[in-house]
Amino acid sequence: MATGGNNPFQWLGLLKWSLAYSDGTQPSGDTEPMSKDDVEFLEKVMKEGIIDEGERMKSILKDLTDSLGMMLGESKQEEKRKELEEDDMIELLQELRDIVEQIDYARAFMAMGGIPFLLGCATYHAAKIDGAERTIPKSIRKGALGVFSTMCQNNAPVQLACLEHGHMPQLIQLFFDYTPGNECGNDGDDSIREKVVQAMSASIRSHSMAEHIFCQNEQGKVMLQLGLGMQQTTPKPSAQLRKRSLFLLRALLTSDDATIERHRKFQDVISFICTHEIDDMWEEDAEIREMSLAMLSQLLRFKSTQSDQSSIQEQVSKVILQHKNHIGSIGVTRIQAIRNLKEGSEEREYATLELDEWESLMVALAEADKEGGSDGNDVVPQLAICDFGRNM
Repeated sequence: MATGGNNPFQWLGLLKWSLAYSDGTQPSGDTEPMSKDDVEFLEKVMKEGIIDEGERMKSILKDLTDSLGMMLGESKQEEKRKELEEDDMIELLQELRDIVEQIDYARAFMAMGGIPFLLGCATYHAAKIDGAERTIPKSIRKGALGVFSTMCQNNAPVQLACLEHGHMPQLIQLFFDYTPGNECGNDGDDSIREKVVQAMSASIRSHSMAEHIFCQNEQGKVMLQLGLGMQQTTPKPSAQLRKRSLFLLRALLTSDDATIERHRKFQDVISFICTHEIDDMWEEDAEIREMSLAMLSQLLRFKSTQSDQSSIQEQVSKVILQHKNHIGSIGVTRIQAIRNLKEGSEEREYATLELDEWESLMVALAEADKEGGSDGNDVVPQLAICDFGRNM
């Protein structure tokens, strides 16, 4: 996916230019000559051996941009630049990720042009340079997505900047590009798709505007459906990808900004959780079953801050109560099976949390049924068959 204009290296060039003229800690136009006190302070810092994280970040970025330029054939041969091995670049990305865990450094990196750089690095498509196909290794793409996730986490200014850079369609398309059966000819790769969902989650959770935009995007919903395994045409996604997708779904549905429209939009996904993800005959991963049970209990007790709170609660309960007989049947069997496990055994201890979640859900289900009632007719949806493609 091109990130702008006709120059495939624009994302790389922007960061190089920014590194040359700014350290990201303040607008470049506001620079003034350093005072004597500032000079003395900096000299003291250097003498005491304190690491300047801002300068270290700038050094890491320069090494990465130089190496990526060489890797992609963007740099001219007469230019003397440092070229790192793939493993060295991954280590630098990990160090960068550690630095941007601090909110202020994440914002400094954003000011350097870090967002388009990371998106460009993660979504770059192979191109022929001088007759040879050049691309970015998957390990570096995943490293870039990891840094992106960390810098966005609980950082509203960075999340807003991501929206301004149009990150959602780029990440969604990257997810589709590595989904089995994609139109790019890539092998399916759940390790990349998991990183994409993680990056999307970090960039939108707890940001009202970002959550709203994502929930209005049909391709975003398809991404979650595919991540959860709501399709028959491809292999079941990895457990880690299913967990990431379920975590994001739960965050969106239990957000303070969740609306009745959002719950209606995802009601088929909620039904899938009710009929598949809590069933040990379908979902073999105990942690995913626990997460699914906890989500359903939370939804049944969900109290929104929106003006239509009662309507939202009624909508949520209605969807889940449609499956109360199915849920009850699975629950009774599973609770009995866990209780029959030998006391003190490792297997019983391992299943304790699932037992607690089942008991909590059964209580929440009974309370919701008493308050709202239902016709008792289960509606078990067939697996959704999700179409995806490159046209966003």
